[in-house]
Amino acid sequence: MDIFYVIKEPLITEKVTLGKGDSNRYYFRVDLAATKIDIKRAVETIFKVDVDNVRTITVHSKPRKNPRSRTVSHPANWKKAIVTLKKGGKIELFEGV
Repeated sequence: MDIFYVIKEPLITEKVTLGKGDSNRYYFRVDLAATKIDIKRAVETIFKVDVDNVRTITVHSKPRKNPRSRTVSHPANWKKAIVTLKKGGKIELFEGV
């Protein structure tokens, strides 16, 4: 898998920014087919940092009801990656947030 298709966007939420502190953890929305090794290679290549650990979570969508047509739809599932960097590493993209 091409490294530029692995990471879709960084996740910048209130929970992520408050809990970041000194943990060196960064959250990304990644492709569903991406493996931990693909994510590690992509982050190391794109941001020029050393990755210590990668954890992934598949976020399942909730069913959505349409009151007009009385149908239930399921938005697409997506995958979240939690990337922990080695000591002293940081990604400049997140530092201004």
